[in-house]
Amino acid sequence: MVRLFSMMMLGAALVLSGCSTVDYGDAQGRETVNTDFGSTDLQMIASKMVDDMLVFPPIVQMTQSRRPVVFVDRIKNKTTEHVDTESITDTIQSKLINSGKFRFADMTVVNRVREQLDYQSDSGLVDQSTAAAMGRQIGAEFMMYGNFSSIVKRDGSTKDVYYKFTLKLLNIQTGIIEWANEKEIRKTKSKSLFGL
Repeated sequence: MVRLFSMMMLGAALVLSGCSTVDYGDAQGRETVNTDFGSTDLQMIASKMVDDMLVFPPIVQMTQSRRPVVFVDRIKNKTTEHVDTESITDTIQSKLINSGKFRFADMTVVNRVREQLDYQSDSGLVDQSTAAAMGRQIGAEFMMYGNFSSIVKRDGSTKDVYYKFTLKLLNIQTGIIEWANEKEIRKTKSKSLFGL
């Protein structure tokens, strides 16, 4: 009897697990699951920032005959949510690189690069005619940095979330902000009478 019951439970579990499916969606499609920061918001921010920066007259002039070197500093997350701000800047950086107007120094891998340079010059295992030379990296001319903040308000069954993403491009030598912009997003969600 116990064995029969166990077999029935196993069969039911297999039937139920067999009913679930995974569908692929459009990564660029609008996701509206809730008011939390999501992929649509990331794509809107990146698109707005890049489009605005590439048509800003001083930036257009600066990038006509050369590709300035930029490094991205950490974006400060001032929201109460866990938001991967590095993912936002990665998308912005990729779009700017692919525009052919900018080059980027990746400061997140400096220690690993230093280890590789030390290995190439000091290990005795690397042909010195092919080893990368110390002190030949190109310094960044600009630093990109910013803030991500939100204001959350609730009124009965309604939740309103306002997000603001600010990004700036600083000339490292002069300390002058050459470009700045912000993208605002507002999301509102109302619960139905039955809490659905």
